[in-house]
Amino acid sequence: MQPDSPLAIEVATQYVEAQSEPTKGRYLFHYSLELTNVSDQTLTLKRRKWLITDGNGEQMEVEGAGVVGETPTLEPGQTFRYTSSVVLTTPLGSMTGFYTLHGDNGAIKAPVPRFQLSVPGTLH
Repeated sequence: MQPDSPLAIEVATQYVEAQSEPTKGRYLFHYSLELTNVSDQTLTLKRRKWLITDGNGEQMEVEGAGVVGETPTLEPGQTFRYTSSVVLTTPLGSMTGFYTLHGDNGAIKAPVPRFQLSVPGTLH
């Protein structure tokens, strides 16, 4: 959890070998996030923004409404889990970003700490 963040965020990643084509520079990763409202107000996740960096340092920004087609509302202490995916052109990369939430006091940004995406055996 980031200091002063309204969300506790846990991330798990998985390389999807069956849907990847390394010879064509296509590496598919699933990432699962668990978002827990640690604030004292009800929050609705309205937007997300990702900065995706591949192993060559190339960056791509992805921004949009909600997550996986949803804009979940979390009561204090409530958790929301979802899984999404990203395709990289390299076997190693990372993601970071933030969620924009709306609560009783207006819009709040909750940063997502950088997390690694890597084909098993890529990192030592």
